[in-house]
Amino acid sequence: MRIREFTESDWPQVWGIIRDVVQERETFVYDPDMTETDARMWVEQPPGLTVVAVEGERVLGTAKMGPNRPGPGSHVSTASFMVAAGARGKGVGRALCEFAVDWAEKSGYAGMQFNAVVESNHAAVDLYKSLDFVVLGTVPGAFIHPGLGPVGLHLMYRRF
Repeated sequence: MRIREFTESDWPQVWGIIRDVVQERETFVYDPDMTETDARMWVEQPPGLTVVAVEGERVLGTAKMGPNRPGPGSHVSTASFMVAAGARGKGVGRALCEFAVDWAEKSGYAGMQFNAVVESNHAAVDLYKSLDFVVLGTVPGAFIHPGLGPVGLHLMYRRF
């Protein structure tokens, strides 16, 4: 597996991953009825970056990263990650997250902030904690999980 910058030819596979993850309604706050056009917001413009994790021509996962907020908040980065169902549990998410953290640190950001990590997404929460992110707070019941009902959304941060 290797991680490289997203190219337009990756879009059909990236869109498939986004569509599936969002329709699962378990890990992302995006509208599950989002259209392919709406999903294009995944592709970051500079100073942000969108990447894919690939094995041969197959896209296993994708990440987007950039400033968390504009203006006075632009010194803190953020990132989001999605992994194809068949590639989960195989280190793709970890590789993408490590890439994003390294990119942000080398780009001069002061830290990385995740704004809405679904509390019940234990794989992601555990991964982020293993990479020195901390939960700064949790908004109780801010996410409606299809099987668990209302669960919290964590705000997580790592200082560089």
